[in-house]
Amino acid sequence: MSNVVVLDNGGGLMKAGMGGERDPSCVVPNCTARPPSSKKWLLADQLLSPAEDLTSATLRRPFDRGYLINPDLQSTLWAHLFTNLLKITPSSTSLLLTEPLFNLPSIQRSIDEIIFEEFNFKALFVADSPSLVHLYEASRRPYGLVSKAQCSLVVDCGFSFTHTAPVFQNFTLNYGVKRLDLGGKALTNYLKELVSYRSVNVMDESFIMDDVKEKLCFVSLDVPRDLQIARKHGKDNVLRCTYVLPDGVTYTKGYLKDPDESKRYFTLDDEVPSSHRGENDYMERQDPTDKNQDRRTVDLTKNEFCLTNERFLVPEMIFRPADLGMNQAGLAECIVRSVNSCHPHLHPVLYESIILTGGSTLFPRFAERLERELRPLVPDEYQVKITTQEDPILGVWRGGSLLASSPDFETMCVTKAEYEELGSARCRSRFFH
Repeated sequence: MSNVVVLDNGGGLMKAGMGGERDPSCVVPNCTARPPSSKKWLLADQLLSPAEDLTSATLRRPFDRGYLINPDLQSTLWAHLFTNLLKITPSSTSLLLTEPLFNLPSIQRSIDEIIFEEFNFKALFVADSPSLVHLYEASRRPYGLVSKAQCSLVVDCGFSFTHTAPVFQNFTLNYGVKRLDLGGKALTNYLKELVSYRSVNVMDESFIMDDVKEKLCFVSLDVPRDLQIARKHGKDNVLRCTYVLPDGVTYTKGYLKDPDESKRYFTLDDEVPSSHRGENDYMERQDPTDKNQDRRTVDLTKNEFCLTNERFLVPEMIFRPADLGMNQAGLAECIVRSVNSCHPHLHPVLYESIILTGGSTLFPRFAERLERELRPLVPDEYQVKITTQEDPILGVWRGGSLLASSPDFETMCVTKAEYEELGSARCRSRFFH
């Protein structure tokens, strides 16, 4: 068994395991929470217990906007991870750690201190996410374009933000990286606002609204048409779904009232022309009795709420942030800017080897919508090919596991002795970030 621990330390989830394995040993939230009924803070895997009622739990995260702001809390979470979950001895173990692009030197020093001085790891290697994703995809398809050209464009839609990063020969081209300040956390917060304004106050329910987002949200391929559908009443509104909140007695987790209800929309023919069908056409077909029936579907004795257009308006933020008043380009435009920052000889290869990773790319139809947005912005002579990783959440970790099992890995690391002799800044220069 390898004596290298691979830790993909994301803002939302920590993925950790031994190098050389296909899947991590544990995937746990990178946060701590305290339920209102308890004085004890729950760490990482304890938050995943079905018995825990996390309704209105107070939440603390070591990361904010993608960067480490609370090293002490991160140290506590790592101690729990290494001691109780992985059960390793750091002094005889090397660590491969992922960190955000453009990490600040002060944060890097804090991380190095924790790893070498607090945990006493034998050696450290720091990598960025895009290069590990590229490495994994190139190894999966040795005769594919990514492997042959040694070049790809990684689109990482994570918890805190979205990056488009060109990778060439396993190195991320920093001058071509573009950042969109939207990630899973911002989408959840927007969903909280919409539901709180329209139905019931859920501003404190981070875990519940994460669950709602993951189960019900999707990317629309025809927004005007879907907005018209959302206006309908009764059974004609195939977007309507009801989510039941936990009551803290009978059940401690929220759930879908009718799981089949959430799949009705996907039976529609996507090719029905958009919006040439007017609003009046829809209104004429409605039966007044449907409206009364519609009201009866919501059980007022339970805490539950209905979602309609929120299901696709939330992921729409990634493609149209300007619609919410954000001074940001959409994802397709970010990709074009990123490619244009690179040498013209790389443009056709980058457009043909776009790799999607990160939890926010798991929305249904994400890749198809991105291709539709991107195609008009790309010159006609270039092909556009978008590949979604088989598991976008674990893609970075699997790349790290592959790197950790390579024979040259130990020579790439910074040892504890080198850190003590040269200091953090000199050691970091070895990682070419």
